[in-house]
Amino acid sequence: MVILQFLLLLVFILIGARLSGIGMGLMGGLGTAVMVIGFGLKPATPPIDVMLMIFSVVSAAAAMQAAGGMDYLVQLAEKILRKHPEKISFLGPLVTYIFTFLAGTAHINYSILPVIAEVATKKRIRPERALGMAVISAHLAITASPIAAATVALLALLSPMGLDLSDVLKVAVPATLIGTLVGSWVSSKLGKNLHEDPIFLEKCKDPVFAAELKALEENEGKVQELKKGAKTAVAIFGIAVLSVVIFGSFPEIRPSFMLGEELRKVSMAEIIEMLMLSAAALMVLSTKTSSAEVANASLFKAGSNAVLSIFGVVWMSDTIIQGNFGFIQAQLGTLVQSYPWTFAFALFILSMLLFSQAATVRALMPLGISLGIPMPYLLAMFPAVNGDFFIPSYPTLLATISFDRTGSTSIGKYLFNHSFMIPGLVGVGVSVLAGFLLVSLMY
Repeated sequence: MVILQFLLLLVFILIGARLSGIGMGLMGGLGTAVMVIGFGLKPATPPIDVMLMIFSVVSAAAAMQAAGGMDYLVQLAEKILRKHPEKISFLGPLVTYIFTFLAGTAHINYSILPVIAEVATKKRIRPERALGMAVISAHLAITASPIAAATVALLALLSPMGLDLSDVLKVAVPATLIGTLVGSWVSSKLGKNLHEDPIFLEKCKDPVFAAELKALEENEGKVQELKKGAKTAVAIFGIAVLSVVIFGSFPEIRPSFMLGEELRKVSMAEIIEMLMLSAAALMVLSTKTSSAEVANASLFKAGSNAVLSIFGVVWMSDTIIQGNFGFIQAQLGTLVQSYPWTFAFALFILSMLLFSQAATVRALMPLGISLGIPMPYLLAMFPAVNGDFFIPSYPTLLATISFDRTGSTSIGKYLFNHSFMIPGLVGVGVSVLAGFLLVSLMY
């Protein structure tokens, strides 16, 4: 019966992935109903705190986007990339890492990925080398950003045990940066040089394609006019992010109040929700951006899809795991307790299916905690939740393929030999190894 339930879990996830968009969340809700009504499992508690935190962060990021802040950041990134085009294989991934670190979501990179592709193409550097790792580095940054849904979810689970945001960041940030740099170096060696690539050479024979390449060179240097409040929005958002880091790193400065006879500090979930909603409000007021523009921003729509996906999938996964916890503990307990690092494979495999770092953390990390895995090891294994590149159907992967006009970034004939596989395995693997090295030195 337990095996059947987990098989159905996989079926619902795969169908949800095929539906895309809100499909994952809807199928998760259906799966929860099947488990509760059909198998008699007790429904788990939906991840309300995580969902509210994500919504608040998404609201702030969307307000910044609507006020023109994202356009301003893209212009800054363009200047850096175009100034050093020969280093695009390293600068491209670092730029997407920084963008994601600041905004908490990889979806903001839809604006910068075409720029990376253009700069590489004009320099006749194989775009796949920069783009493949740029996508992976953005995903790695999700597990380092103080306001990313995955980090928020992990902090919510670990904070009752005495860990704060600084404990997470001092491991996650250097580990994922090391993974990004090593992955970029490996990626820079992949594939043939563009002037030797038969696919690109064949495309160059097409007069339409040749005209497009010429247009790229002619449009270089043209700057989009920014909205008046763009820089103000970026400043407000930056201050909000910095405030989250400060409150998370120094719990003693958080406001407190009496709850009965107990002195209770405001939780980080509440801090994040208040600061991010306040930042969104200040951006709307100071830049004269309408609330309708915020609601229509692409980041708000993408974030809403993510919240619904986390709601459905995590609810379904929690229901199955909690309903069969005794069986799971008996099967995995001895192995994980003897070899804690093996839990990283479980995180990676589940993230391949869930396509969400936050959902993976919320679904599986509680199991790692209950199995007695030491907290430092869980921090080291945090980047392992970035397995969403393995099956090439994640939106950022598909969009990146379309941005590369040379055809070098692609899904291979055998599906899994795609442009993101080697950078992803190297980037995630090195990040986890670096994480274990760091915690061995810190704890």
